[in-house]
Amino acid sequence: MDLHKKLRDDYSNILKNPDNSIINNKNSFAEVSSSVGYSEEDLSKIPEESNLGLGCGNPVKTADLKTGEIVVDLGSGAGLDCFLSGTIVGRRGRVIGVDMTPEMLSTARSIAKKYRIRNVEFRLGEIENLPVADNYADVCISNCVINLSDNKRRVYQEILRILKPGGRISISDIVIMKDLPDNIADNRDMHSC
Repeated sequence: MDLHKKLRDDYSNILKNPDNSIINNKNSFAEVSSSVGYSEEDLSKIPEESNLGLGCGNPVKTADLKTGEIVVDLGSGAGLDCFLSGTIVGRRGRVIGVDMTPEMLSTARSIAKKYRIRNVEFRLGEIENLPVADNYADVCISNCVINLSDNKRRVYQEILRILKPGGRISISDIVIMKDLPDNIADNRDMHSC
């Protein structure tokens, strides 16, 4: 099975399955998010429903965002990092979330509309081929997504393409320090949530 299709299916099923324990346990979202670097203040600034507890860190914390900057979030999901970034860059700034899962985009867009968040937008796309103009962003963030790509070189080429000269990258992700056993590395079920 194509890795992108598998990832789209897996992440879409998180939202489609109302019995999913991830979606039904809102208290655990705050616990998971706190354990990977989000403060109570961070979480109080964003719509609660944007937090699905799927990240592995807080790239916004280390991005040193400034008012008026343009931020692109790779694999934005329901928008947690986009909405948090939007509170920092303000009305003069812009945040673009890119995700390949239509259901995640629909959720994020609905949240933005519900809360009248106008400085954040969401685009359908893959991180290996970003729907963003060259030299556009001041900052590129990503939270536990690049590890899912089977073409990381292409992802980093895309990041460099969309960043303005002097642009910054803030990534929170999973890194392995040694080779995985083949039975894990070759198992597509291990490449997703």
